[in-house]
Amino acid sequence: MTGSRSTVSPDRIVDVAVGYMAAKQLFAASRIGLFGALAAGPLTAGGLAAETGRPESITRILGDSMSSLGLLSRVDGRYELTADTAAYLGGGELDLSPFLTFLDSISYGHWLQFGRTADTGEPGELEMDDERWGTFLNGVMTYNALHAKMLARAFDYLPYEHLLDLGGLSSAFAVEAMGANEKLRTTFVFAPRSVEPVTNAVAEAGLADRATVVGAETDTARPEGEFDLIMVNHVVHRFSAEQNAGILRNARAAAAPGARLLLLDFFLDDDPVQRPLDALHAGEYLVIDGTIVYPEAEVRTWLGDAGWRVVDRLALPGSPRVLVAEAV
Repeated sequence: MTGSRSTVSPDRIVDVAVGYMAAKQLFAASRIGLFGALAAGPLTAGGLAAETGRPESITRILGDSMSSLGLLSRVDGRYELTADTAAYLGGGELDLSPFLTFLDSISYGHWLQFGRTADTGEPGELEMDDERWGTFLNGVMTYNALHAKMLARAFDYLPYEHLLDLGGLSSAFAVEAMGANEKLRTTFVFAPRSVEPVTNAVAEAGLADRATVVGAETDTARPEGEFDLIMVNHVVHRFSAEQNAGILRNARAAAAPGARLLLLDFFLDDDPVQRPLDALHAGEYLVIDGTIVYPEAEVRTWLGDAGWRVVDRLALPGSPRVLVAEAV
């Protein structure tokens, strides 16, 4: 036996089992503007009802649920944003509501097919029209923007001058890096369909004079130049093991002696306790489109074979992890 009757509790099982209830109420609270309504200060359930145009019975349920989850505080019947909610849902540093909209309207419904995926290993059927693709892309890019900000907090960009951003999905990572280091110049080597949006995003950030955008397919791109910092963000899960090994070799060929590589993605680890966010995204990627969250040990093998030595691992809050490697 693993414990006595007095110490063994069903709390963890029940908390996980009812997690979808918390998620759906978070999505609803964001959609009706509950967090935005609190940006100016605390409100009662009645005040939230007046601001959102919803019944007080609903705003009370949502307010109590969000406070129980630590996303709001509740004092004397008045709800108030917590610091993290104010920063990311209340008009602060980054508004994650487009990401929540994507999870609610695209991802959540798609997970209803996960039973079949669990039985077959095959992704579900992702039915998309132009509006749903817009929601999908807006949500994914918002989540990428969060990852870029968290990476900029965790990694010092100041020692570097020449950055290669290879095959990523978003220009936000390099934009954050160039914002932190005014000497840094970036060469983006992205899929041809991404050249225009990346060029526009860099221009909108006022960084066009320090950026070059090149169109090339990620799995065959051979970047030209010698870079002291290389980013490969959200690439690994989209490609096969053989393709990833080639991508990392091509990145190494473009690296200056001692260059650093930032390899950002979700990974399955061999730690005593697997980090939940990575394991959950393994299911998300599989059911959505059949892409793969790889074991970190396998990724480290590709890196070593390509001439990279892992020197650090960064666990970014609410975001993927980053394997930091040195060119050897």
